[in-house]
Amino acid sequence: MARFALLARLRHPVWVFDIDRQRVHWANAAALKVWDAGSLEELCERDMGRDMSESVARRLRQYQSDFERFEMEFSESWTLYPNGKPRSLQVVFTGLRHQGSMMMLCEALGELQADPNTLRSAEALLHLPVLITLYQADGPALYRNPAAREKVIDPAECWQEHLIHIADRELLQLQLQQQGKGRLVAQVMTRHGERWHEVSARHCRDAVTGENAVLISEVDVSELKDAEARARYLAMHDSLTGLPNRNFVLQCYPALLQQAKGQGEQAALLCIDLDRFKNINDSLGHTFGDLLLVQMGERLKSLLAPAQQLARQGGDEFLVLLCAPQVQEQAATLAAAIVEALARPLWLRGQEVRLTASVGISLCQDGAEDIQSHMRHADLAMYSAKDAGRNGIQFYNKAMDARARTRLALEYEIRRGLENGEFEAFYQPRVDCLTGEIVGAEALARWRHPERGLLFPDSFIPVCEESGVIRELDRQILAQVASQLANWEAQGRLLQVSVNLSASQFGDPALPDVLQQILQASNCRAAAIELEITESLLLAHDQNTLDTLASLRTMGFAIAIDDFGTGYSNLAYLQNYPLNTLKIDRSFISGLPQSSAIPQLITSLCRILSLNMVAEGVETHAQLDWLRQQGCQQYQGYLCSRPVSLAHFNELLHYSP
Repeated sequence: MARFALLARLRHPVWVFDIDRQRVHWANAAALKVWDAGSLEELCERDMGRDMSESVARRLRQYQSDFERFEMEFSESWTLYPNGKPRSLQVVFTGLRHQGSMMMLCEALGELQADPNTLRSAEALLHLPVLITLYQADGPALYRNPAAREKVIDPAECWQEHLIHIADRELLQLQLQQQGKGRLVAQVMTRHGERWHEVSARHCRDAVTGENAVLISEVDVSELKDAEARARYLAMHDSLTGLPNRNFVLQCYPALLQQAKGQGEQAALLCIDLDRFKNINDSLGHTFGDLLLVQMGERLKSLLAPAQQLARQGGDEFLVLLCAPQVQEQAATLAAAIVEALARPLWLRGQEVRLTASVGISLCQDGAEDIQSHMRHADLAMYSAKDAGRNGIQFYNKAMDARARTRLALEYEIRRGLENGEFEAFYQPRVDCLTGEIVGAEALARWRHPERGLLFPDSFIPVCEESGVIRELDRQILAQVASQLANWEAQGRLLQVSVNLSASQFGDPALPDVLQQILQASNCRAAAIELEITESLLLAHDQNTLDTLASLRTMGFAIAIDDFGTGYSNLAYLQNYPLNTLKIDRSFISGLPQSSAIPQLITSLCRILSLNMVAEGVETHAQLDWLRQQGCQQYQGYLCSRPVSLAHFNELLHYSP
């Protein structure tokens, strides 16, 4: 400590602060009194960093840097807190190199006698996160507060250089000239790279020289700008595929259409919809369906040129905007490539999936002047492609509007028909293969339309599924069947009737409750009803499917797999499901007895798994004889009867053996 012997003789407080260790390294007697310390050793042991704020620590590091670079000296008002008691002093800080470290020599010139507000404002300025800089009117910075010193890059010739974009500089300069103050959010260059700052500026005078100056205050709003940018992105893009979404199409495509028109180009909008994608969600689950949508989106992107715009409209529907001088030919070529690419098999999670796509195309010469009209026309054309058999392409024409109106009217009529009880169950007998006795039936929906007479399922089931009323139709048919089964049982006839459950109904969490209500209202036994589900519903092999089937079996219902052999089930999974019956699809029965390989495999599987067999579509005695030889228990088909009304079915029962 001999080096500080001369300083020890000074009467005003002097101490040396080790910035790196955040401790007092040495102090004279007057400084010990300032710090309320009993001895130098006791003061040097104090850990000043323990209670030091981040703002003060940052300011000390700035001092150290300035001492290293410029050998600067500072005279500032500081408030110390010896043993927790505040003391406000005017302190001169000077760099002092000692033992290889840059320390800080602190000389207290006297205690401040300022009023409390002045002291508090000085302290607040030290801790304030707002960046404050005083510039010469047309020159460099005169003063920066600690926050600004930490972030603003030095040196700058003038405040304008701090702003990155010339337009921002000019706007703020104009505001200052016209109003004496200005404010904007701009990109600035800082020690941490480009940031967004809310910048406020005003004309003032330098308190030291009296010359004109500009006071700049800045608040970092980068996180807010990033959040705004993220919110805009999410509002305009699909979160699953990352593609532009419907909002993007509605807001941005009009400008693209206008640009194409100005360049003498034509526009085409392609609406692409994956065929029967709902079956994927119903059978393999929505997670699998989401993965598939991502893959299909990637395939579409790989087909497009940079100028062609791809968006996800929603669900399994995509849009492509194409602009070109001869757009019709290019649109047809692109649509054909899309249909071919999306139809290629895809492997996901060890499962091979094959999908097709229907594409509708709207051209600018179709009378679509705005994007909404283009979207509607392309959508109508896409549905026309589906009606034509799917996996194809259709260009919009005006006749499609009439068909759309007809479809909408049909949906209205279906809803009205459900309200009025116009749908009824028809019954196709299920016959014992050995005795020829009618032992049950399959219930099938028919629509007794008040004007068009009796309508078959293909005229209304697709619209029921698309409009979401299929669950209500299923419920009404089930209620009719349950009531009739109770009537037959009261007459002494114990029959079992199978009823098809749509994928929508099977996936409804409320299904067990709906069925329980039907049983209670009709007084029907659950065992008298056999619930049919399609083979594709078993593809998911998930716990929800297993739980639903187990719940239905616990309630007493029999479970049948309809159209067995037409799906892609892994046969090993069948033994894990609580099933009663397999129904052999009519496509395998029609070739009997000549083409018997697949039916023989299915009947062998049923015997191994102890499942009942029901053959569909039996039309000849030769087919029936073959089924008897294989041990098939029941059949249904035209050999006995087509589906008939309840009255006709009762007549068949009367003459049944």
